[in-house]
Amino acid sequence: MEYDADILIAGGGLNGPALALALAQGGLKVTVIDARPAASRAVAGFDGRAYALAIASKRLLQGISVWPRVAEKSQPMRQIRTSDGHAGAGASIFHLCFDSDEIEEGPMGFMLEDRFLYSAFLDAMAETPGITLLSGETVVAQEVDDTGVSVTLASGRQLTGRLLVGCDGRNSGVALRARIRRQGWGYGQTALVTAIQHERDHEGVAHQFFMPSGPLAILPLPGGHHSSIVWAETEAQARAIQALPDAEYLQALRPRFGDFLGEISLAGTRFTYPLSLSLAERFVAPRVALVGDAAHGVHPIAGQGLNLGLRDVAALAEVLILAKRRGEDIGSAVALEEYQSWRRFDATALALGMDGVNRLFSNDNPLLRLGRDLGMGLVNALPGLRRNFIRQAAGLQGELPRLLAGKPI
Repeated sequence: MEYDADILIAGGGLNGPALALALAQGGLKVTVIDARPAASRAVAGFDGRAYALAIASKRLLQGISVWPRVAEKSQPMRQIRTSDGHAGAGASIFHLCFDSDEIEEGPMGFMLEDRFLYSAFLDAMAETPGITLLSGETVVAQEVDDTGVSVTLASGRQLTGRLLVGCDGRNSGVALRARIRRQGWGYGQTALVTAIQHERDHEGVAHQFFMPSGPLAILPLPGGHHSSIVWAETEAQARAIQALPDAEYLQALRPRFGDFLGEISLAGTRFTYPLSLSLAERFVAPRVALVGDAAHGVHPIAGQGLNLGLRDVAALAEVLILAKRRGEDIGSAVALEEYQSWRRFDATALALGMDGVNRLFSNDNPLLRLGRDLGMGLVNALPGLRRNFIRQAAGLQGELPRLLAGKPI
């Protein structure tokens, strides 16, 4: 049978293009189906949306020829400082400080704006043989048989392939049509996201401040005087804050932010999104695989969402490329189960770990506060344990796929 592509990818956000590039470089023919018009997002101006990329994710981007396009636009994270406290009252005396100098691989991660990363993916896909990008299209139906999968697009067009990969987010239509159920729960929290300009240089330091209503992440952006913030509040409080004019929004932020960076002002568009945990019961079905948020949606503590998705990308690409080289059916149950066994435990463990951290810190119970503060102080006082945490945050622990280890497939 003649297929339109070896792999059909539904979803063109970030994981979809990353997977397409990795697969195409391995000799597979790929079609990416993206609901959004590509040009509108690629030419967007500064809005503050950015990602914290772990060292392992940077290696993957290097391996698929994307990192050289964005390296100069990134901000190395040289330290991560974590503390506990109340808005307006400052941080606890117990805290954690992770320093890049404690590991050999360099900065623990890099901050990179969404607009630059997405544009780099578009350029790389356009220059890579074997990739077709269909923008402004969505998958509305899918059918599988023993040899392949066919999808119907909203335009009525039909495409065939040997495997369909869902990179289409938490409300994945691919997963729904494959009858893959999800489990999860809401946190009663909403994230307020924007960018700020500040008087003092951030010096490449990222901050995570835990408050009873939710954590505030302050993430350094290039230039020294801009940072991206992800600020979790209760749903009702977040709605009220988001509805405020800019001046009053800043007034609500200041006691939470503190004065360590001097005067602050808004510098980006204001966004909100609800916080929840969402895990697919399976990452695969016949001729179907799920990647990124389609498989697991996690709390944004530690900024692991995109990094977790890129781990899926690296694992699935390796499984499929090696299966092709062995002459095997890349959409077979054997290949898909290898991917699932590699990724599902790790993704679930990290998701539940982030869930536990959020529950531990997003409260004002004095006993829990004492326990967590002493715990942070203990980890901070033990270099070996602290270094292990740093390597974990940098994505350097566990059985790494080749792309995450900086090796070609």
